[in-house]
Amino acid sequence: MLTGSTAVQIWLSIRHMRHVRARQSKVPAEFSSDIPLEAHQKAAAYTISKSRLGILDLLIGMLVVLVFTAGGFLQQISDLCSTVAASTTYVHGLLLVACVATIGVIADLPVSLYRTFGIEARFGFNKTTLPMYFADMGKQLSLGVVIGMPLLLLVLWVTDRMGEYWWFWVWLIWIAFNLLILTVYPTLIAPIFNKFSPLMDENLRHRIDNLVHRCGFESKGVYVMDGSRRSSHGNAYFTGFGSNRRIVLFDTLIARLEAAELEAVLAHELGHFAKRHVLKRIAMIFAGSLVVLSVLGALRNTPWFYSAFGIDTASTAMTFVLFFMIMPSFLFPIQPLSSLYSRRQEYEADAYAALHSKSSDLIHALVKLYKDNASTLTPDPLYSAFHDSHPPASLRIARLRATPSA
Repeated sequence: MLTGSTAVQIWLSIRHMRHVRARQSKVPAEFSSDIPLEAHQKAAAYTISKSRLGILDLLIGMLVVLVFTAGGFLQQISDLCSTVAASTTYVHGLLLVACVATIGVIADLPVSLYRTFGIEARFGFNKTTLPMYFADMGKQLSLGVVIGMPLLLLVLWVTDRMGEYWWFWVWLIWIAFNLLILTVYPTLIAPIFNKFSPLMDENLRHRIDNLVHRCGFESKGVYVMDGSRRSSHGNAYFTGFGSNRRIVLFDTLIARLEAAELEAVLAHELGHFAKRHVLKRIAMIFAGSLVVLSVLGALRNTPWFYSAFGIDTASTAMTFVLFFMIMPSFLFPIQPLSSLYSRRQEYEADAYAALHSKSSDLIHALVKLYKDNASTLTPDPLYSAFHDSHPPASLRIARLRATPSA
């Protein structure tokens, strides 16, 4: 399954590169007045470069999993951890997960470095310095230890103590943990990586306040994030949960879009809340995690599950490590369903934005973002069906033009 999934993903990437390359010499007619040929060709080259690196990343990931399983490396790590923590099951579990995670980070490091300082830098997007890159990595690892290790310890304890239906109790812990992170992320976690300042542009803030009021949305304020410290890509998003929600604008986005265009982009984001897309997606994730954990519960005491992947000595931690290592390959075939559902929500949010702002402003904003972020206008349809959470540019713009506007 692993090699088959990887082969299909590589084939899709090759299709995508060929499709984009074959159409790089001419800007699609609906964008010809707004996007110059040079920008279109830059987007094609950027897309092809990312796809090539993605293929290498897939091959490295497959090799790592094969070495861990068929190569017996995972069992060797487990044996070594047992030697260090001979009498403590929970210490063995923590060590096993920490070792596997560390090896995964090291294996991914060359690709990540080249993506940031090779491709992103070559196309003029990267603003990250090497010290900043490793500082971010250190912060992420520290958060993983501070937050992840106690959570893992609790999961291991519950799995061993709660009997046949341990997976249901782990699911409840998972729900509580995610809701907690959603609540505290804006004020406790995000500021570790970026600086957030209240929006000072009075005209823009007034427009946003009026929009929020019209849409019946409540937030803790509008903040500007210093995204330009790391990248020239622009974005906007809503973060937080319940009464702790806040609106975040990248400084690069403010510099790039007119006030009316920013208002339209935020109206789109508000559409996701108005249509309850966020709650629906959270519910789907929780329901999916329940199914996944129930399957894991059925496999936990099945000898063939371990022997099929080169494991001689089963343990609770080994069950989780092995299952989540191979799970992406089994979930890949249903990825188009997730992408289709996400794209449908994007269309709904666009329609909502057209009711509360001008659709022409959202179109202008999207075209600018496609151009400035070097997003291809001509993705391969089959590749897009698997990988793109947003509709292709031509379909999205065409639907917006046909949508009644405010």
